[in-house]
Amino acid sequence: MEEMEEELKCPVCGSFYREPIILPCSHNLCQACARNILVQTPEAESPQSRRASGSAASDYDYLDLDKMSLYSEADSGYGSYGGFASAPTTPCQKSPNGVRVFPPAAPLPPPPPSALAPPPPPRSACLTCPQCHRSLGLDERGLRGFPRNRLLEAVIDRYQQGRAAALRCQLCEKAPKEAAVMCEQCDVFYCEPCRLRCHPPRGPLAKHRLVPPAQGRVSRRLSPRKISTCTDHELENHSMYCVQCKSPVCYQCLEEGKHSSHEVKALGAMWKLHKSQLSQALNGLSDRAKEAKEFLVQLRNMVQQIQENSVEFEACLVAQCDALIDALNRRKAQLLSRVNKEHEHKLKVVRDQISHCTVKLRQTTGLMEYCLEVIKENDPSGFLQISDALIRRVHLTEDQWGKGTLTPRMTTDFDLNLDNAPLLQSIHQLDFVQMKVAWFSFDPSSAHADIIFSNDNLTVTCNSYDDRVVLGKTGFSKGLHYWELSIDRYDNHPDPAFGVARIDVLKDAMLGKDDKAWAITEGGITKGATVGVLLDLTRRTLTFSINEDQQGPVAFENLEGLFFPAVSLNRNVQVTLHTGLPVPEFYASRSAMQ
Repeated sequence: MEEMEEELKCPVCGSFYREPIILPCSHNLCQACARNILVQTPEAESPQSRRASGSAASDYDYLDLDKMSLYSEADSGYGSYGGFASAPTTPCQKSPNGVRVFPPAAPLPPPPPSALAPPPPPRSACLTCPQCHRSLGLDERGLRGFPRNRLLEAVIDRYQQGRAAALRCQLCEKAPKEAAVMCEQCDVFYCEPCRLRCHPPRGPLAKHRLVPPAQGRVSRRLSPRKISTCTDHELENHSMYCVQCKSPVCYQCLEEGKHSSHEVKALGAMWKLHKSQLSQALNGLSDRAKEAKEFLVQLRNMVQQIQENSVEFEACLVAQCDALIDALNRRKAQLLSRVNKEHEHKLKVVRDQISHCTVKLRQTTGLMEYCLEVIKENDPSGFLQISDALIRRVHLTEDQWGKGTLTPRMTTDFDLNLDNAPLLQSIHQLDFVQMKVAWFSFDPSSAHADIIFSNDNLTVTCNSYDDRVVLGKTGFSKGLHYWELSIDRYDNHPDPAFGVARIDVLKDAMLGKDDKAWAITEGGITKGATVGVLLDLTRRTLTFSINEDQQGPVAFENLEGLFFPAVSLNRNVQVTLHTGLPVPEFYASRSAMQ
């Protein structure tokens, strides 16, 4: 249940939601927090008026203008529209959970009186969602136009009641002490020092009723829940579900409101249907979570295996070195250092992946537990208010556990073979033998759907004019590897790209457009040319050649992790892969000199 707590906290104040409202973007806010970040904008600049005038394509265009006027490219926070473009920028504040919010802009000083001064423009209210940064306009009802999320309130109540029996003070700044009393009017638990400091028995507070913490929790549990009512007709309960608007409505909405011409269905039937859809979506996500748990066990076992292999390899290395003469002893320390670095590198990569997967699993588990608690509710109206958003989130989270996420980025084996055959006079050249000639082809399973394969998956082209990415079947995390790609067809537009990439690189953009690929995209590439790619993970470098001519000394340095051969091309390009090749002479001679 602890993983679900993140789902129950407001993104602005960082505390459990209090009187949460549902925004049109399906996110939630405390009503008080929404009121705090609410700002007044000129009527002509509100999202509704911009859409009506056709000056903006969407709310997100309006948001982009907000961002440019409020913070620079170096700022990673978000902001709400703070007034006219000429108004000074309002300093931002940071909520407890790291979300930056901008307080309402200070009112402008009144202009000097003038008989010819035009009347002030009408103003409307708007706020920016702190999670998706969408700019939302309010109608004449203000925040009352957003429905109350009573189902979320019920889940929060049940979660808080299920926590530890010892109730804690809500006002202690660091380690909360055990609560001594609860004020029924303030609805706050106090320890004795905080009660004396914040709730003295005098003045207006003298009339407040203080009760023991256990009695206070019972009274909270027994407080009646309000029935969800229509936001347009506050005295009416929801009775039907509007299919077009995807929201519960009352009978007056159907007779006289904006839903009168919309398709509607029975509230109970839609409630059951959406519960069934959410349950089915959770089944798939549950399988992903189970796989993630097993994957974490595998990664933790890899840590142990790496440590055991490291100990075994060091012992073997020491035994070989001790059998050699004094010259070999001077080399022994260097070789042990290489092994230790490899050991540390493997552990770092696996532990980083464990940490990343643990965080993602905790978020997934929290979402699952929250959804299960939502399914337990018997409030059809409240459920249907959030079910669509939850179903989308569940599917999106399941997609994030796609192929490659649950694949180790590191192997447990130490592929280091000490060659002790050379003569003693050659001892200064002693080094690990790491070179392995790799034979591989392109991988259809991880490639973009527009890639066309032939020649036993060694030749590829594309049926789209846009750039598409294809990876090799084999990934490399160590050693020296070289392969070539011959250009079979190329009309000089646009440029293909060749290099290496992570398994989760973008497949629908040119190689190198994100931070998960390293590639060459220009420099003498023509039809009939041969591009060579040399990946040296011992020195952590990537080098390119065209027709056996090296393209600069080193293209990329400090490469770490698991890399796959990669190509991006469109329908105007066809390339063929050649593997199992020796290291080119220009690199072999340079290595010998070093």
